Amino acid sequence: MSRAEQPSRRSVIAAAVAAAVAGGVGQAAAAGDGAESAADIPARTVDNHAWTTYRDWCSGTANGTRAVAGRRPGLVIATPAGTTDYTDPHTGLTATWEYATWTSPDHRLAVPATEAIASWNAHTPEGTWLQIELAGIYSDGTETPWYVLGRWASGDQDIRRTSVDDQSDGRSSIWTDTFAIDDPATGLRLTSYRLRLTLHRKPGTTLTPKVWRVGAMGSDVPDRFTVPASTPGLARELIVPRYSQETHVGQYPEYDNGGEAWCSPTSSQMIVEYWGARLTPEQLAWVDPAFADPQVCHAARFCFDYQYDGCGNWPFNAAYAATFPDLQGVITRLGSLTDLETLIAAGLPAITSQSFLKEELTGAGYGTAGHLMTVIGFTADGDVIANDPNSPTNTAVRRVYKRREWENIWLRTKRYNAQGKVVSGTGGVCYLYFPACPTPRQRAALAAVGVL
Repeated sequence: MSRAEQPSRRSVIAAAVAAAVAGGVGQAAAAGDGAESAADIPARTVDNHAWTTYRDWCSGTANGTRAVAGRRPGLVIATPAGTTDYTDPHTGLTATWEYATWTSPDHRLAVPATEAIASWNAHTPEGTWLQIELAGIYSDGTETPWYVLGRWASGDQDIRRTSVDDQSDGRSSIWTDTFAIDDPATGLRLTSYRLRLTLHRKPGTTLTPKVWRVGAMGSDVPDRFTVPASTPGLARELIVPRYSQETHVGQYPEYDNGGEAWCSPTSSQMIVEYWGARLTPEQLAWVDPAFADPQVCHAARFCFDYQYDGCGNWPFNAAYAATFPDLQGVITRLGSLTDLETLIAAGLPAITSQSFLKEELTGAGYGTAGHLMTVIGFTADGDVIANDPNSPTNTAVRRVYKRREWENIWLRTKRYNAQGKVVSGTGGVCYLYFPACPTPRQRAALAAVGVL
């Protein structure tokens, strides 16, 4: 689990929701489990867009960067635009860096959005790092500021990878890894956005980051305590490695208090290895040899967000997965278990984010304010087969959860916590890790859920 007894990092966003539903909606939900019918809930809408091709990289505005063709096109530093000093807030060290920038074309959202989450896939050799920013246009025609969505490196020797707090213009804010409209009830939405990449390297070198993918998922998920039930359509189970976060409790407490909060990197490592990626003995040499499954410790360290002080930054996990050769990582939202069945049918497991009370998920044995699981299949009855890292041993990781319970705790945007207060749900957040060159069947499945 990720800080099961602490408020969600999105609890601030939920405050606006609580105000909006403090009257009739809250009473209706309390009156019965089925307070909202399928007819009452508008279709969930998501726009997931990315720049990945040589043509994409050439379409942006370059200031010192250039597009690189090949099997996996990307963006690199050509001639730096200048130098800049950066004081790392987590080490206090100031260093001078050469930099170059690339700004995407304006992307008009098919769905005017209340939230946006970026994803990027990159290689940052020692001596390099990158920054990702977003700026957009509101539905009233005014502009957002440039918001920093992350300062990131695959390693931790040059900078401490970090989100940036205290970013707001009074109408929207950044909450760790999520752009959010402060009060969706006003009708204000994000209608378009641009992304800006700033690539950094040590002065006087020819080093460069290489970025293969950058994009964002904009969404306007309707407020809801319950979601319509889906009809089972697939019985299949993928063979995905099983790792328990609980076997790492107390290990490397500097990374979010050790294994008890490592659900996200543990889930990420499962799927990375499902695709055949492995860490070398040299990469794992820093881990205490007495610890089992050192690759889980490695994943926690290299997903860690030093500002959030945790391993659950969604884009940082996707970026970690994409540091392995020939893998991509994307954060999106899905609309139903049917979407997950489409992915599983094509051999694509997925990581889902959910929060729930102990009694809301039969067989879990715990409640959580935020937890990641790896969905690996469906039973003949349509129930969800999940590798749940909040298990005492690796063997116990495979769980079967009731379909109706599971889809509701994953897809809802509002829920009641143990104190009876309205707090936020994730609204179908999902990590997808898949090959850089998907098969036709994989590509079709990804396209069907709006990712390619």
